[in-house]
Amino acid sequence: MKLLKNIIGGLAGAAALNLLHETARRLDPETPRVDLVGEEALSKGLETLGIEPLTGNALYTATLAGDLLSNAFYYSMIGAGKRKYLVARGLAYGVAAGIGALKLTEPLGLNDVPVTRTQKTQLLTIAYYAFGGLVTAWVINGLRKKV
Repeated sequence: MKLLKNIIGGLAGAAALNLLHETARRLDPETPRVDLVGEEALSKGLETLGIEPLTGNALYTATLAGDLLSNAFYYSMIGAGKRKYLVARGLAYGVAAGIGALKLTEPLGLNDVPVTRTQKTQLLTIAYYAFGGLVTAWVINGLRKKV
């Protein structure tokens, strides 16, 4: 039962992160464009496998689905350990993911400009992932209280 609550929390955090990102990117040109990094990663991965890369809406949809699933899996790990530290773990996991998005993109052979182009973009990248981690912690905490 704890695993299911962690997965639900992870999905909630991933959905909140993506909803925030998708909304903000339409309103502010300095918003991090993690979606562009994800599209590049998916395209390069498919090319490496000898598969014709997706384009247009198919690429966007596949990237969004992969992003939701990978972030949900990552965020679900926030639920491991004592409930007392859920919020702190949520914040720590979120900040770590945001820093990873900034620091690992270029070493992985991806264009880091969509997440590093301005100081504001860099701070928002970390803040968005931290938000997803906190939402995850709050949802898991709420689900654990119900039982």
